[in-house]
Amino acid sequence: MKPEIALDLWDLLWQKYSARVSHARTYQKMITTAGGTVANDHIAFRSLRLLVDSCPNQVNLGIDYLGQIAEALGYVAAGEYFFNETHLYARHYRHPQQEEFDLPKLFISELIVDELPANIAQLIYQTVASIQYEIPTFSQTEDNYQIIAQQLQKIFTRPWQPPRRSVVQEVNQVSQYGAWVLLHGYAVNHFTGYVNCQNTAVYPDIDSTALGLANFGVPMKAEIEGNITCGLRQTATQAVTELVTVIDDINGVEIQIPWTYAYYEIAQRYMVEVEPGKTKLFDAFLGNNAQQLFEMTRL
Repeated sequence: MKPEIALDLWDLLWQKYSARVSHARTYQKMITTAGGTVANDHIAFRSLRLLVDSCPNQVNLGIDYLGQIAEALGYVAAGEYFFNETHLYARHYRHPQQEEFDLPKLFISELIVDELPANIAQLIYQTVASIQYEIPTFSQTEDNYQIIAQQLQKIFTRPWQPPRRSVVQEVNQVSQYGAWVLLHGYAVNHFTGYVNCQNTAVYPDIDSTALGLANFGVPMKAEIEGNITCGLRQTATQAVTELVTVIDDINGVEIQIPWTYAYYEIAQRYMVEVEPGKTKLFDAFLGNNAQQLFEMTRL
């Protein structure tokens, strides 16, 4: 598929995400009011490494599920990250025309469900077994980018029925990440403001940007992760809380309970030495930074 389809898709997802995450809208207004530019460093998604039956084959609901979309859009896997303590694995994707089309990187993670206690893994499996699996297909001659993007955005939702309230609560005791995915599915976990491209003297770096957001009343993560030497510094707003739909265990009807959804991240990248006398802009991710940011959706 052409890069323009990816641009249209990410724009549609941004519209849905920013409507739910007021902190992202505050950032956008803050930067544009200062005469700057809002650019996106990466988009993050979560998933479950778990096989479920779907005619005619089994389907892996993890990175492979979203990775096939990324690859169809022209993205290629560019790095992998292991988080053994929390049973997570992640991969980031980069588009070969990233600079030409200002395409964000993708950071897709998955919970390795089989590594969880058997009773928790079973609760997750029973919940997602109701998935309606359908990946849109398009002819090679389809040239209406917006229509294709509109079809693809349907994937980035929760494709199974609402979980039972008790299931969410039990899973959350073991993996807040797992509970989050049961509730939100493949919805965007976060977008990321790219500080390097803000182009405003008012907010020249991540420190001033984070302070600016705090001054506008946005609740911020206490620390900025990473350092210049490593090539990447990241921080984020606190996650917004919204009402989510679950099934009441007593009478089986849908009810709503408050739960965290998403935060907005900001990131600044730096030059790193790749060989003696040669430097380049760091274009990957740092595992420790990511681990700290995973925790931002904890209740």
